[in-house]
Amino acid sequence: MASKETMDKVREIFKTVWKVRDGYKVPDSDSVSLGNDAVSIEGTVLYADMQDSTGLVNGYKAEFAAEIYKSYLVAACDVIRANGGEITAFDGDRVMAVYKNETQNTSAAKSALQINWIVGEINKQLKVSYPNSSYMLRHAIGIDVSKLLVAKTGVRNNNDLVWIGRAANYAAKLCVLCTSEHPIYITEDVHSKLHVSASKGGTPPQPMWEKRVWTDKGINVYRTHWWWSF
Repeated sequence: MASKETMDKVREIFKTVWKVRDGYKVPDSDSVSLGNDAVSIEGTVLYADMQDSTGLVNGYKAEFAAEIYKSYLVAACDVIRANGGEITAFDGDRVMAVYKNETQNTSAAKSALQINWIVGEINKQLKVSYPNSSYMLRHAIGIDVSKLLVAKTGVRNNNDLVWIGRAANYAAKLCVLCTSEHPIYITEDVHSKLHVSASKGGTPPQPMWEKRVWTDKGINVYRTHWWWSF
């Protein structure tokens, strides 16, 4: 009986006509129903991810690991919100945000640069709070922009929005390319829309982003080690 009920739900999903409307801001859960209802937007997606969380939880006390998790995610969320981003999901040691405004690519890139700065500040505080610890927080950030289809999945009283589109997928995968030397990667589509304030820095101004080829996807991407104080 349970199997039949489940497959009835699946068949209903496949046969129901989708109702898709254009969105002009990042939708929230209340604005999308559980049926084949969706919002289409062009959004810039940022994924901010702690690096080597497995080593952290395996090598340190749980309370210490929890303090690192909380510090990174609280700081990242503060930066994201200050730059107009909407936090859309948490996944363990990772936070996803979507930007939807006239400066969404610059705002996302600025967020990444400021998170990079604040990670350095967290590491300074770690030395103060735990002078005998050798642990240093490392992180990775990926950013892409594309059309996104936003739908709701799950069941009544236990559901969430899903973000379907290249940006949501690529932003997460770009984190894998990041290293401690270059913790931020963005796609060329994001880079091409950056305001000069987020693309050049220093005196005299110089490019902050280094062009690379993402061979797995066959596209150009840009990486950086620069930071922007928050």
